[in-house]
Amino acid sequence: MTTLTAQAAPARGLDRRLVTLGVVVVLGAIMSIIDATAVNVATRTLAADFGASIASVQWVLTGYMLGLAAVIPVTGWATERFGARRVWLTALLLFLAGSALSGLAWSMPALIAFRVVQGAGGGMIIPVAQTILAQAAGPSRMGRVMGFIGLPMLLGSVAGPIVGGLIISTAGWRWIFLANLPLGAVAVVAALRLLPRSATRPASLDVRGLLLLCGGVTLFVYGTAEAGRPGGLGEPRTWAIIGAAAALLALYVPHARHRSALIDIALFRHRGFAAAAVTNVVVAVALFGVLVLLPLYWQVVRGHGALATGLLLSPQALGAAVAMPLAGRLTDRLGAGVVVPAGVLLGLIGTAAYTQLGADTPVAVLASALFVLGLGLGATIMPSMAAAYQALPPQLIPRATSAINTLQRMGASVGTTALAVILQREISAQAPGVAALGPLPDAARTAVAPELAVAFGHAFWIALAIAVAALLPALLLPRTKA
Repeated sequence: MTTLTAQAAPARGLDRRLVTLGVVVVLGAIMSIIDATAVNVATRTLAADFGASIASVQWVLTGYMLGLAAVIPVTGWATERFGARRVWLTALLLFLAGSALSGLAWSMPALIAFRVVQGAGGGMIIPVAQTILAQAAGPSRMGRVMGFIGLPMLLGSVAGPIVGGLIISTAGWRWIFLANLPLGAVAVVAALRLLPRSATRPASLDVRGLLLLCGGVTLFVYGTAEAGRPGGLGEPRTWAIIGAAAALLALYVPHARHRSALIDIALFRHRGFAAAAVTNVVVAVALFGVLVLLPLYWQVVRGHGALATGLLLSPQALGAAVAMPLAGRLTDRLGAGVVVPAGVLLGLIGTAAYTQLGADTPVAVLASALFVLGLGLGATIMPSMAAAYQALPPQLIPRATSAINTLQRMGASVGTTALAVILQREISAQAPGVAALGPLPDAARTAVAPELAVAFGHAFWIALAIAVAALLPALLLPRTKA
């Protein structure tokens, strides 16, 4: 059977074989994304069902993130050593095992442990999906194929809270996990039948790099999650965890000069890859920070439930749906250095509107701004990812995918934590005595809604400033046809 790398052809369009590969890998990837975001709306239900505190239930989310962060750095090595097809199937089966066990969990500790297993599978799914498509597409079709995989992923992240709200209100929280099983079974069968066997090559496991990088990334994600808790930023324990993470990551940098390193730092000598990686990190910080603020505004200030909040966030997905196919084509024709800066500017315009939030800002205004923000995201994330791959020979793509996804995960952790902490502090300053992110009775919420809206507006100013920082690396991306 032909290998994935050997199949990469200089074809100009998305042929049937490439579309088939895209459908197969998106089928698995979208499942993990919907599940990760759907659980976010179940925290209060889980607390009531298990008689646990909200702080304990947060570990259901944190455990998934830790499992995900621990495996991303090693995905590139595993793909080289065992082949993308085999690693993809392993990731799917691990994710499904974690889903089944989570749906049958009998206690909060059991659910947290099973979510770690689920996260370990989910952490490999998306990087391997990107590797499979990037190697099959070749440089001339990279922009279009990244748009192909990016759109369902973004739609999945928006659909997650809606799906979660519907499942909780009709079937119960366990079906958030158990519903993955039939879809996952289809994904496994499709992968067995349609994914070609991929090339493998001997690659020794970098044990020292594994301990330094995976340990550092996992501790970093854990430390930032702890810092995002109310009062967590002032605890010495939090800073000890973040300090340990920083020490491990700093030790990895000189180690990464070895050719057998888990992620080769020499990748960043390629200007296109380095610019794309930095752009992705800064955009991840801003994007995930904004994704914390948006649903909380509708819930805390406007008093909407999870289902209504998910629907109110849908204009972002619609904007991305419009932008991604066009951005992919333009990236292949003009270069990411033309498309991505335009996308960043659109994102800035959309975010700027949210800095002017009020307690009764018209829904049409906010929906329009969110649509523009979606246009910006659709023209930013996947085109910059395509630029990273276009700068590299095919054999470096697996480790490049690990590098970018590791940096994105760390950027997402920083953005989520930073904006959550800033929002908590702004709420404390604008409306003293109000529980930062807790539910409020309608009368109390109405009384403090103007002050809460001001707090959210200030937090969006910080998100806007972070997004501005993405312009510089975006301008360094190549402006030439692939």
